[in-house]
Amino acid sequence: MLTVAYLANEFPVSVEPYVGEEIQELRQLGVHVVASSVRKASAQPGRALTTEDAGEILCLQSFRPVIFVRAIGLAVRRWARISGFVARVLLRGREPVSRRLRALLHTCLGVYYAVLLRDQNVDHIHVHHGYFGSWIGMVAARLLGVGFSLTLHGSDLLLHSAYLDTKLKNCRFCVTISEYNRRYILQHYPAIHPGKIVVSRLGADAPVRTEFSLSRPANRARHTFTLLAVGRLHAVKDHAFLVRACARLRDYGFNFECAIAGEGPERGALESLIRQNRLQDRVTLLGHASRQQMAGLYRSADVVVLTSRSEGIPLVLMEAMGRGKIVLAPAITGIPELVLPGKTGFLYAPGSTNDFVAKILLLEEQLRGEERNAVTRLDWIRHAARVHVVHNFSRRKNLTRFADLFLQRVATRQVAIQDWSYSHEDFVLQQI
Repeated sequence: MLTVAYLANEFPVSVEPYVGEEIQELRQLGVHVVASSVRKASAQPGRALTTEDAGEILCLQSFRPVIFVRAIGLAVRRWARISGFVARVLLRGREPVSRRLRALLHTCLGVYYAVLLRDQNVDHIHVHHGYFGSWIGMVAARLLGVGFSLTLHGSDLLLHSAYLDTKLKNCRFCVTISEYNRRYILQHYPAIHPGKIVVSRLGADAPVRTEFSLSRPANRARHTFTLLAVGRLHAVKDHAFLVRACARLRDYGFNFECAIAGEGPERGALESLIRQNRLQDRVTLLGHASRQQMAGLYRSADVVVLTSRSEGIPLVLMEAMGRGKIVLAPAITGIPELVLPGKTGFLYAPGSTNDFVAKILLLEEQLRGEERNAVTRLDWIRHAARVHVVHNFSRRKNLTRFADLFLQRVATRQVAIQDWSYSHEDFVLQQI
């Protein structure tokens, strides 16, 4: 039986359901997966994988002195295998001292992880995200003499790419979630062979038509325009941009409400910003919302908005579009592969409050016009958005594709370049 160690910085967490979904998919195909986490999970598991489903989760934060002693012995005996990594940390690159010290710590954790996996007869280690967990997994794989791969999403590639040159050089293959990411990697790391970088899209479930409605408010003239944003309250999601845009809309006399679903470290700062702009009656921080609550929030929203500074291809946009909702997002990274402007949704110039506000005012005007027409341009966009998600961003289809791709790469020691044509297929252009 093929045994794969699956490592995440924190697992399981509800905001990253795809990790648990991939583990489940591989297990259903007969792969023994050792679910691993660097940190103890601080949030409740999402729908993809419950604690009972996962079985025992190997957690590196659960420190055991006996394992640490064994790790020292392993590092001494197999020092030659990881000396190049240590040399990269200490002698090469332009990373600051603090970053180098953290990398040394992560190297130690990699040795510790290798000891934890020795009795599992692991054939391959896969790591989700390019953060510190990928360095830990890479070190462990080198010590155990097994393959190593990683999945890159958004910020782990575009904002926090420490030592990514070494990780890409030493991985057997790298999975990434958009064509934009693939092009970015090949442009910024030209020494990496193109065949090593494969695209595997994430996906969402589009509810059957009986579970949602495209009905319009009975009286648009008296209807309060409703914006919905969904995402962790983190600086990279830039909800502060949304609050400032709401202040501009209020100053224009626009009748609207804005709901922000999610929790995170930026909540206090956002509450303060809302008060400063006197938006307490317009902008609401909902906190964490269950999947049942999200279904109602999607139904009541006129437009689902995203204001992130960095993203892969957000699941929230897939979920909204699968429900036939109008979406507005920044024209960054892989988002235009999902939101085709004027066809499956709308994009605004990144960082431009003026463009964001102008797009909202335009959408409100078009929504008011729906009272006078049986079928409108927005109806066609709603329909196209749903079709786009069903054909190209289906969770079930893309999980199956991922598992096939993953097993093919893990089972093949030497990559045959001619077999990589699958990764170059552009599913968006094929279907739209």
